[in-house]
Amino acid sequence: MLESFFNCSMMARAQKVGLAEIHLHDIRDYTTDKHHKTDDYPFGGCAGLVMKIEPIDRLISDLKSQRDYDEVIYTSPDGEQFNQKIANSLSLLNNVIILCGHYKGIDYRIREHLITREISIGDYVLTGGELAAAVMTDSIVRLIPGVLSDEQSALSDCFQDNLLAPPVYTRPAEYKGWRVPDVLLSGNQALIDDWEFQQSMERTKRLRPDLL
Repeated sequence: MLESFFNCSMMARAQKVGLAEIHLHDIRDYTTDKHHKTDDYPFGGCAGLVMKIEPIDRLISDLKSQRDYDEVIYTSPDGEQFNQKIANSLSLLNNVIILCGHYKGIDYRIREHLITREISIGDYVLTGGELAAAVMTDSIVRLIPGVLSDEQSALSDCFQDNLLAPPVYTRPAEYKGWRVPDVLLSGNQALIDDWEFQQSMERTKRLRPDLL
C-alpha cells in the first residue's frame, strides 16, 4: 500500500535528490513466533483484535538504536487533529517515526510509554493508519526546502495563514464567455495582492468560518 505511494511523483523525487529518507518497516519482522502474529484478543472480552506490545517495542527500540528521533507518532482517531501548523512544525524535525494503528488499536502501554505524540487526520475511522501516515508524510515532505520546484508555492497554499487560498486561473483569459477577473490581467501587483487577500477572506468566511 505504501511502497507505491512513496515511490512516485514528488515523494520519489525528494528521496532521489537526498532531501528526504522514507523507510517502511513491517512489524511482522519483529515477531518471534512461527506465524509472525502481531495481534491478539483484548482483555475484557470486547470485540476486535489489538496490536501486541512486544513486536512494536522491538521495532521502535531497534530504530532508536540506529539514530535519534524527535517524535514517535501514533496515527489514532482520538489524537490531535492534523493541520498545516503541525505539518510546518514536523517538517523542521530531523527524524520521525510514524506508527500506523490497525485493528481495534494497539496495546495501550505502547501509547503510555513509547509514543510521544498522537495525531488524527479526521473524525472518522480507517481500517489502518497507513493512509493517515501517507497523508501526513506527503504534507510534511513537500514543505522541505527544495522539494517543490517553486518554494513560494507551499507558502501560498491553503491554511498557511489560517485562510483558504484565493481562486486561481490560467490561459485562455476568456473561454465560452467566461472571463478571468480583469484585475489578474492588469499587471498591477499591489492590486492583485489585495484582490487575492480579499478573496481569501471572503472564501474563508463563507466556507470555513471556524478558521477565523
